Amino acid sequence: MSGNPFDAQDLTQETFLSAWKRWEEFDGAHEKAWICRIATNKCLDFLKSRERKPEKLEEESLLEIPDHRSGPEGQYLMNESREMVRELCRQLSPPYDEIAEAHFYEEKSVREIAEEKGRNIKSVQTQVYRAKAQLKKLMKGGIAK
Repeated sequence: MSGNPFDAQDLTQETFLSAWKRWEEFDGAHEKAWICRIATNKCLDFLKSRERKPEKLEEESLLEIPDHRSGPEGQYLMNESREMVRELCRQLSPPYDEIAEAHFYEEKSVREIAEEKGRNIKSVQTQVYRAKAQLKKLMKGGIAK
C-alpha cells in the first residue's frame, strides 16, 4: 500500500509499536485481525498525508541542500585548495610547471595556453597530460624537485 519498501518498513514498525502501546486495551480475541486493522489504518493515514503534501522530485530536493562554498568557511577552503594546487604546480620541472599552473591553477584551456605561449596545441596537450601525471605522483609523495 505504501508504494516503496522503506515506507513499508516504517509503517510496519509503527503498527507494532501502536499494538504494543495498546496491548492492555486488547481483549485477546482475533489477534491477527486486530494487528491487520492497525496496519490498515496506519497505511490509510500515511496515504492521506502523502496526498496532502506531494513528494518532491529528486532534483527539487537536491536544490534545497545548502551551498556551503559561498560562505566564509567554503571560501577559505577553496582558497587553500587553490594555493595547494599552485604550490604543487611550482614543484614541477620546466616546462611542465608553467603549463600546469596555467591550466590547473589559472584554469586556462589548452588553446588559450598555446596561443599565449606561441606553441602548438598538440604540444601543450601533451605537456598538460604529463604535468597531470606528475602532479598525481607528487600528491602521493612519489617525486620531488
